[in-house]
Amino acid sequence: MTIAIETTDLSRVYKSYQKPEGILNSFKGMFHREYNSKIALDKTTIQIESGKIIGLVGANGAGKTTLLKMLSGLVTPTSGDAHVLGFRPWERKYDFLRQISILLGQKNQLWWDISPMDSYALLARIYDLDVEKARNRVGDLAEMLQCTHVLNTQLRRLSLGERMKMEIIGALLHEPRILFLDEPTIGLDIVAQENIRNFLTNYVKEKSPTVILTSHYMDDIATLADRLLLISQGNIVYQGTVNEFVSNSNSELAVDEKVDFEEVIRRFLQTESRIR
Repeated sequence: MTIAIETTDLSRVYKSYQKPEGILNSFKGMFHREYNSKIALDKTTIQIESGKIIGLVGANGAGKTTLLKMLSGLVTPTSGDAHVLGFRPWERKYDFLRQISILLGQKNQLWWDISPMDSYALLARIYDLDVEKARNRVGDLAEMLQCTHVLNTQLRRLSLGERMKMEIIGALLHEPRILFLDEPTIGLDIVAQENIRNFLTNYVKEKSPTVILTSHYMDDIATLADRLLLISQGNIVYQGTVNEFVSNSNSELAVDEKVDFEEVIRRFLQTESRIR
């Protein structure tokens, strides 16, 4: 068993200035400030095997994106340690950055005013890729995603579903060993969601990257994930397989009774939130 991602008591605390009302209080704040602290992630210890798809599930503000940003090197932890492919992510070493990719469903990594093909040409140079091989790889990925016909269209003229496909191609252009996907199907219609799920299933079978996937669409998690991480208020409250989680959470159901995975997750997280 090869461990691709390992964390030990990893945590992140954000501090924000508590600005009082009024001009006089604002002036006083220049010399004496009060801060609020928010624990975004609290002493998280996990191990993730190579080649696995991990479904990271939690409510808004639970700490999912904070964890992904620390593991990808975008955010430095307040305390604790982490190793991804043997590197500390926040050191942002070149050999580490060449082996990972992060896709944030609500943010663009491609350039808005040029075509995806032009963006890919720039990315190929950034990652020091062979231009011809990169172009062929774009073609292969576009065929898998059934979006070849829009590769030369200005990005901002594409539909949301088409833009997300373009973003996925950009994220996979350099064949990363670690792939962080934060809400890759957010806002997409049912058909577009299904297309992207099918693509990711086939891609992982072919290339075997390690994937951490967050999504509020439980079909994404149920269809794609090998293992499940549930996070509540900055704490990992469950680590294990999807089947084990469903079985343990629904022991009272009859053997032949259909389980609503989304409802099971919702009940579990509501319970955890009340306890904490």
